[in-house]
Amino acid sequence: MSFKNGEGLHLVMTGAPGTGKGTQASVLKRKYNIGHLSTGEMLREEVKKGTEVGNQLKSHLADGGFAPDELMIQMVSNRIEEDDCRHGFILDGFPRTLKQAKVLEKMLDEKGIALDAVIEIQVPDHIIVDRILGRYTCVTCGESYSNNYHKPKVPGVCDICGGTKFSRRLDDTQKTIERRLEKYRNYTYPTIAYYKENGLLRSIDGNGSVEVVAERINKALQSK
Repeated sequence: MSFKNGEGLHLVMTGAPGTGKGTQASVLKRKYNIGHLSTGEMLREEVKKGTEVGNQLKSHLADGGFAPDELMIQMVSNRIEEDDCRHGFILDGFPRTLKQAKVLEKMLDEKGIALDAVIEIQVPDHIIVDRILGRYTCVTCGESYSNNYHKPKVPGVCDICGGTKFSRRLDDTQKTIERRLEKYRNYTYPTIAYYKENGLLRSIDGNGSVEVVAERINKALQSK
């Protein structure tokens, strides 16, 4: 596969919460040997470690809010310099606002990197709510699953690493999901038009199995 950067594949994975962005980013990570930058996981790790940054972020994340732009762009900038991103990366959960999209573009330009595509996964709200309320994650490798939409092939055993310990996010509640969807429409959705104007947007139907959606994404990446 040939992309304009020549040195790797650089993607943004976007869409409302619960559309399967993280799951599909993991598929792409393994397929193309590129870094998966889940900014949500990066931020939650800071909170878990109890760092100064983490303590500042705690109230933002607990309420389903966004982290400050300056902090986010610095975290992303540092992260894409790491070894697993030498062949490219997938940004999962960033940018979340039009301002962040423009700041990201400037930061990448300074590094001599241009995005190859922005993958938008589309799923109806009622399915999103059901997915999020039923989702859980492998503690060992971070692979995401769902009670009704994506279960491990062997019950209780992670498909990727064989781990047997799983966890659920404490903030995956009906109230918080509704708040996240509202914030997505108000703040993140404007980035869709921005990337469409730039010719980067690839909109994907997120209904179906992980394999079916992954194939749709693969076809979209090979199209102009």
